[in-house]
Amino acid sequence: MRQFLSQFGAVLMSSLIASGVAAQLGMNPRAGQSLSPLSAGMMSMEKAQTLRAAGLLPDLSNVRGFNYNTISSADNERHAAYTDQWLRYNHAEVDRDMGYAQHLNLNQLRVFLSYNAWLKNKQTFRTNLVDFICTAQAHGIGSMLILVDTPGEMMSDIFEPSAHVQLREWAADLVDAVGNGKEPGLVFWDVANEPDVEDNPTEFKAHQMDVAKYMLTVLRDLDKRIPATVGCAFVPCMKEMAAGEDVLSFHDYSWTRDEINFHVQEAREFAAQQNKPVFTTEMGCVARANPYNVELKAHAEHPMGWYIWELIIAQHWGNVHGVFYADGTVRDPSIPAALLGFFRNRSADVVLESADNEGQVTKTVAAANQWLAQTTRNWKAGLRIAEAEANLLEAGQLTQMHEGTSRKLT
Repeated sequence: MRQFLSQFGAVLMSSLIASGVAAQLGMNPRAGQSLSPLSAGMMSMEKAQTLRAAGLLPDLSNVRGFNYNTISSADNERHAAYTDQWLRYNHAEVDRDMGYAQHLNLNQLRVFLSYNAWLKNKQTFRTNLVDFICTAQAHGIGSMLILVDTPGEMMSDIFEPSAHVQLREWAADLVDAVGNGKEPGLVFWDVANEPDVEDNPTEFKAHQMDVAKYMLTVLRDLDKRIPATVGCAFVPCMKEMAAGEDVLSFHDYSWTRDEINFHVQEAREFAAQQNKPVFTTEMGCVARANPYNVELKAHAEHPMGWYIWELIIAQHWGNVHGVFYADGTVRDPSIPAALLGFFRNRSADVVLESADNEGQVTKTVAAANQWLAQTTRNWKAGLRIAEAEANLLEAGQLTQMHEGTSRKLT
């Protein structure tokens, strides 16, 4: 206690001293730029109706989404947790987490399916998938389902033509279970995640791109009501996949605001040329110099739908991604604020807090020094002073918050 009060008294005093696409679609192209409106002919009436039923605008600019992994699921040897998530599906956990998302007015989710969990028990997987989609929908949230990930999570011969039969069987069973409008909460198919990132060995990328293109043809053949996309890591992949997609998508983990704005505008311009909607289906990572609030502000200024990675501070990615802990608390309040459209003032007219405006800092430090000078100290009185110091530091934004001073007193 003595050391705590001494340190925080010193820190407190030293800190004090020291938003093309046509206007009818709700998007705002750059001045002088002419972008084509979406053409109803580029997407079937049935698929367009799926988007309308989900409450989405034709350009998808009102998509407010998140990627989802449960906090209870554990990584396998390839560092993928979603197989465990489906093997040990937990309705109560999903329902709880969807409630957190609903509080932030989020309306779409993106989730990895598990081919291996499906192989283990197809009927159980189907039952759990239906429950998952219905649970999310009960909270006003539509679902995007990802079918194909890295080769390690699929069949061993995925790059061989022989795998086409298995891939189609996998897709056909999913469509039979929840597709073609059977489950209204299903809004999108993402046929393959980031086929453009694996380059070791170098032929992997070409093989993965071929698998993604094949899966686009399969889904568009099997499901006449649910739009299909490819979760491309970069815009060039999005452009290559565009001919087979109903909806264009890419991921953005850019370092700077200029880079984010460039990629968003590049994607919007290309989508307008293709007469197809576009959105960002992954973004936000503190370890990639890509803060959530920066990405979200860019997507608000240049209207485009988005999915953050990710909702929950889960086991594998929790140290660099996520909004909520299991109990509904958050790690960084600026993230839910940004998700609700509130951003930090970064202009020159910022009003700095004055924690000692009413002399409270001076009084609290004096009380701490007086307590420290006593030979017989009352622990409860000292704890009260320490908490007041911690509150002054945090309320005045005079200390970092991930390891908040008040946390050390709990």
